[in-house]
Amino acid sequence: MAFQGKKLINDPNDVVTEFIEGLVETYPGLQYLDGFPEVKVVLRADVSSAAYDKVAIISGGGSGHEPAHAGYVGEGMLTAAICGDVFASPPVDSILAGIRAVTGSMGCLLIVKNYTGDRLNFGLAAEQAKSEGYKVETVIVGDDCALPPPRGIAGRRGLAGTILVHKVAGAAAAAGLSLADVAAEAKCASEMVGTMGVALSVCTLPGQVTSDRLGPGKMELGLGIHGEPGAAMADIQPVDVVVSHVLNQILSPETNYVPITRGNRVVLMINGLGATPIMELMIASGKAVPKLQLEHGLAVDRVYTGSFMTSLDMAGFSISIMKADETILQRLDAATKAPYWPVGVDGNHPPAKIPVPMPPSRSTKSDESLSLPPQLNQQGHILEVAIEAAANAIINLRDSLNEWDSKVGDGDCGSTMYRGATAILEDIRNYPLNDAAETVNEIGSSIRRIMGGTSGIIYNIFCKAAYAQLKASSQPVVTAKQWAEALEASITAISKYGGASAGYRTLLDALIPASAMLQERLNAGDDPCVAFVLSSEAALAGAESTKHMQAQAGRSTYVSGEILASVPDPGAMAAASWYRAAALAVEDKSRASS
Repeated sequence: MAFQGKKLINDPNDVVTEFIEGLVETYPGLQYLDGFPEVKVVLRADVSSAAYDKVAIISGGGSGHEPAHAGYVGEGMLTAAICGDVFASPPVDSILAGIRAVTGSMGCLLIVKNYTGDRLNFGLAAEQAKSEGYKVETVIVGDDCALPPPRGIAGRRGLAGTILVHKVAGAAAAAGLSLADVAAEAKCASEMVGTMGVALSVCTLPGQVTSDRLGPGKMELGLGIHGEPGAAMADIQPVDVVVSHVLNQILSPETNYVPITRGNRVVLMINGLGATPIMELMIASGKAVPKLQLEHGLAVDRVYTGSFMTSLDMAGFSISIMKADETILQRLDAATKAPYWPVGVDGNHPPAKIPVPMPPSRSTKSDESLSLPPQLNQQGHILEVAIEAAANAIINLRDSLNEWDSKVGDGDCGSTMYRGATAILEDIRNYPLNDAAETVNEIGSSIRRIMGGTSGIIYNIFCKAAYAQLKASSQPVVTAKQWAEALEASITAISKYGGASAGYRTLLDALIPASAMLQERLNAGDDPCVAFVLSSEAALAGAESTKHMQAQAGRSTYVSGEILASVPDPGAMAAASWYRAAALAVEDKSRASS
C-alpha cells in the first residue's frame, strides 16, 4: 500500500539548497559556495585555499543522510562537504569546486563512501584536481557487515562508520600531519570499523509516495541508507535480540569483517536512521555495551549514541564497532567545532558503571516508630478502617475513572489511582496507626513510591502538607478540628504548587467544598462524624459539578467544552469517592463502638 508522504517542505526540488541555507544561518562557523543550485558545497567559514596551511578533509555524497555530511564541517573534522541531491552522488563540478575552495599547499584528503556513483564522481574530480596541481589522496570507506562476501566489484557499502573516519582524519589534519600521514590514519581507521543496520520502515523521498514494503510486524536486517533492500526480513524482535544479532554479525570470525578479537578495545556507535526516538537508541546502547563486554570479551572505550548518518525518515538504527588504540582514541577525543559531533563523550569509559547510592534520608524516625503497633488504640482502629475503605473505593472505581479520563485526558487516571490504592493496602500493615501524623506521612511515601504522573505528586504534596500541619500539634490524639485544619493545609499546598483553585475542574473542586462544609459543621457544634459525612456529600456534589466547568488545568484544558460536559473530572470523582468512603467507614466504626 502506498500513500503520499508528509513533509514540511516547499518545492521537493529545493530541499537540499534550503537545508544548506538553514544550516549556515544556524552555525556561524559554516558557509556555502555561491553556486546554487548546481553546486552545493558547505565549507568552513574561516578557511580559504590561499591561506590554509593544513590538510583539507573533504567528504560528501547524496543528501538525505543529515546531519551527514555537512553537519560535520568544522575545525577538527571536515573542511568541506559536497552535497548531492537526495540519495544522488554530487556531480564532478561540485566536488572540484569544493577542492578548489579549501585546498592549500598541504593538499586534501577525499573520504568517500563506497557507492559506485560516489567513487566515480569523486575519483574523476580527484584526477582533474591533480591535473590542476592539487595534492589529492582518497580513502574509500566500506564498513557494511550485512551482506556476505564476496560482493563482486561493488564491495561493502559505506555506512555510519564513515563518521568515525571523518573524526580521525580531521583530528590528524588539525594536528598538522602531512597528507600522506593523514590519509594513512584515515585508511587504517576505515579498515577497523564495521556497521550493520536494522530498519522498521523504509524512508520517504521528498515529493514521493511512502511504501511500507516491510508490512506490519516486520523489520529488515542490513537495510542500506538509501532504502535499498537488506540481507533479510524478519519479525520484529525485542531490542535485546536485535542487538545481539547485529553484534554477532559484525564480529563474526567466519566473515572476518573487522579485525576485532577478544581482549581488544573498541568504540561503539549507535546511530539512529532518522525516525528513531533517542529513548530507543539509548536502550540499544545500554544493551550493547554489556554484551560487548561479557559475551565478546571487548573493552568498550567510547560510546556514541545519536543520529549521525540517517536515511531521511527511516525508523531503525545501525551499530558500528571500531577497533580502538590510543591513537584512534586521541583523535576521537580531540576538540572539534563540527556542530553535530557529540560532546561529553570523550574520556575513559569505566568497565562497569555502578549506580550512585541513594542519599540517606535526614529523617530521624526510628524503624520501631514506623511499624504497626502491637495493639491499636481507638484512633488507630478508626484510621485503619478509614484508610482501607478509601483505598477500596478507588480500586472499585478504576474502570470508571479510566473511561472518564479516556474522554478528557490520557485514559490512565483509574490505573494510576489503582496503583496508589493497592500500595496503600499492602503497606498499611506497617503504618504506625496510633500516630496519625506519621501514618499520613507514610501514606504519602507509599504513593510516592508507586504512583506516577501528576496525580502521584499531587497526592504526595497533599499528604506532606497534612503531615506538617498535624505534626505541629503535640497532642497524642488528633481532634476533628485538627483534621479539618490538615485538610485545609493540603488544599492550600496543592493550589500553591499545582496552580489550580476552585472552578478549574480538578480534584480541588471536590476537596474545597468538603473542607468548607467540614469546618462549617464543626464550628456549628455538629458531631464530628456527622460533619465528616455531610462534608463528603459536599465533595460528591462538587465533583459532579465539574461537568459544567471549563478545564483550566491539566490535559483537559485541550479538550472541547462539549466533550467535557459529558463526564465529570476523573480526579475530582476519585477524590470525592475516597473521601466519601472514609467518612462512611468512620461513621460505621463510631456507631459500632458506641
